[in-house]
Amino acid sequence: MELSDEIRITAPRDVVYRALNDPEILRECIPGCEELTQNSAQELEAKVVLKVGPVKARFAGEVTLDTSNAPNGFSLTGEGKGGAAGFAKGGAEVTLTEDGAETVLAYTAKVDVGGKIAQLGSRLIAGTAKKLSGKFFTRFGEIVSEQSVS
Repeated sequence: MELSDEIRITAPRDVVYRALNDPEILRECIPGCEELTQNSAQELEAKVVLKVGPVKARFAGEVTLDTSNAPNGFSLTGEGKGGAAGFAKGGAEVTLTEDGAETVLAYTAKVDVGGKIAQLGSRLIAGTAKKLSGKFFTRFGEIVSEQSVS
């Protein structure tokens, strides 16, 4: 499954980039995030509780960042395991483009799921993934825009 979208954030690109690398901001933005630990500049570990249709599970996973394109963007890959509920793995390409006083954040993400969650059907999974990414980026945009103003 592939998702892509873009949002406009009222903040300079370097501010948006720093926020995307701030575990405290990310923890606040990720729906269902219980823990987010930065193990190194490129490695994060997370514990997230998600509900997909009738299946609710706690996922533990790791994310690796490739920041070689900073501050124009970065790529990430990750994998999470939810016990009997299954697993999710994937990656994303994020680009940041300055447009006056705003930054356009565009992303393309690919996700693969398996186990009990995969049995729910692609329409339900895709709908949930779109909803969760929408929540993340809406909250992220609010936080970064607020910080940029203060």
